[in-house]
Amino acid sequence: MGATQIREPQAQGRRERKKAATRKAIADAALRLFLERGYDNVGIREIADTADVSTATLFKHFPSKEALVFDMDTDREAGLLDAVRKRPQEQPLLAALRDYVLAGAHLSQDAEMAQFLELIRSTPALSEYAHRMWMRHESALTQAIAEASGAPQGNPTCRALAHFALETTALARASDDPRTAVESAFELLEHGWNTTRPNV
Repeated sequence: MGATQIREPQAQGRRERKKAATRKAIADAALRLFLERGYDNVGIREIADTADVSTATLFKHFPSKEALVFDMDTDREAGLLDAVRKRPQEQPLLAALRDYVLAGAHLSQDAEMAQFLELIRSTPALSEYAHRMWMRHESALTQAIAEASGAPQGNPTCRALAHFALETTALARASDDPRTAVESAFELLEHGWNTTRPNV
């Protein structure tokens, strides 16, 4: 029994590494095929065959075809909350959120990321899925904003701020000038319509 107990963590480690490697192989195969031929022109069975797994194994790792494209949801929420909780003491909360959103928007300067973002923008199913995934972080961000500002949990102003801060990513994706779109939205959040409205 003692020998088994010593080997068990190593066995678990190997299983986890193998599981992670399989998941990455599936995601990489899917993204490569999507970028080469378009999301709608690639089937689940073809992705499984390319990754050398069964379709059953594929669905153990990814619950839907859309999920194959997005594999960083937990990491993204952690990064979002860190932007609020670990910002420099002198940095305002809204500025920290704006900088986080801008950092994500400007990954498109990388050629591969630009291609990935164009895939999402040009595929309605992926755009809708990306938006739903991102907005799932609203409750966690609301809580982080409430903690940072000393407001009570469930404060409607904190929830509104979280909601509209997250929505700025959709503006960035849809704009030819993501930086201006994000900065304008956060200026509105910070100062209100009366001080930011255009002169028309």
